[in-house]
Amino acid sequence: MDNQTVLEATEAMRGLFPATPLQQNEHLSARYGADIWLKREDLTPVRSYKIRGAFNFFRKVIAEGGTGKTFVCASAGNHAQGFAFVCRHFGVPGVVYMPVTTPQQKIDKTRIFGGEFITIKLFGDFFDQCYQAARDHVESIDGVMVPPFDHADIIEGQATVAAEIAEQLPDGVIPDHVLLPVGGGGLAAGITGYFADKLPREAFTFAEPAGAPSLRRSIEAGKVITLAKVDNFVDGAAVGRIGELNFAALKDFAAEQVKLIEENAICVTITDMLNVEGVVLEPAGALAITALEKLDRDSIRGKTIVAVVSGGNFDFERLPDVKERAMRYAGLKKYFILRLAQRPGALRDFLNMLGPEDDIARFEYLKKSARNFGSILIGIETKNPDNFKQLIANFESSGMGYEDITENEILANLII
Repeated sequence: MDNQTVLEATEAMRGLFPATPLQQNEHLSARYGADIWLKREDLTPVRSYKIRGAFNFFRKVIAEGGTGKTFVCASAGNHAQGFAFVCRHFGVPGVVYMPVTTPQQKIDKTRIFGGEFITIKLFGDFFDQCYQAARDHVESIDGVMVPPFDHADIIEGQATVAAEIAEQLPDGVIPDHVLLPVGGGGLAAGITGYFADKLPREAFTFAEPAGAPSLRRSIEAGKVITLAKVDNFVDGAAVGRIGELNFAALKDFAAEQVKLIEENAICVTITDMLNVEGVVLEPAGALAITALEKLDRDSIRGKTIVAVVSGGNFDFERLPDVKERAMRYAGLKKYFILRLAQRPGALRDFLNMLGPEDDIARFEYLKKSARNFGSILIGIETKNPDNFKQLIANFESSGMGYEDITENEILANLII
């Protein structure tokens, strides 16, 4: 990748939207004792960086005489929205394939961005079926398939984030550390490529969902690995196979530089940034900020750190789940199955075990498990995770049977 062509792409992009802000964040800087800057890709017209790669891809095809072509993509997320916006900008027809299971909110948003220039086709229950339908359609109409991340022009477009960072930092300031989210790898490949002659390899940390560690596993194996299973909670970065070109650009980084970020830890960041900063982030957009917790505090103290906030397309219907996950991860909420004696006063005895900061968030009688005992599902919230130590000690000293099911994923998915 040539940095000069990245600068040309950056200049061309100014006809579409202004540079996204690079903001010094006092809240995070104070917490970590470092000078932390956030590159706010959640503030593009489509609230994610995906518009950059799509724009660069389109302009290259159009410059080569592709104005008569129909462009096609398969996506139910940020790629579809960036694609649609760029179709309208260039005035070219586009077809967006989405799974039938795509939430209506995402369908409507994509249609708004593309207007009369796009057609949305719903196909299949799963993305693989949808993607194959898009490929078949492209071949049948001799159209242009716009990939989400694994293409040189897409990578070059995402590299414009780095060009803006270099321009926006105060004069003479070079970042000591750059935190990058990773899904398909286009953003990470572009930014590391642009900074290759400016920063050492050790200056980069990659943040990948723990439930979709395609880059980490591929670096460990020395080749691209297809994951057998992916946790889709971080939907903007839950990719089962990193792009071939992107892996070629990232394969020489150490596996230890790829930090696997727990999905529930990401929820803590989402709620923290919303409550403290008023910033709405999607799970993938919170990856890089959450990765700060994985860095050694002493090694980053006083250093200049840039974290790329990749997107803010958050569906607020997910907020209760995010809050729930955040409290569980922070140790502020637990679920127990209690074996409660079926006698007068048994419930009162249990309530007396609770501390002054403990609150019952859920109480459900499950079934009569024995003639003299009943099973209770109970959810308890507290203000300090240490309070649970005393509560559990109270259970044990009283002889009450209990099981902590907070981290039991099967039960959590079924009843929590």
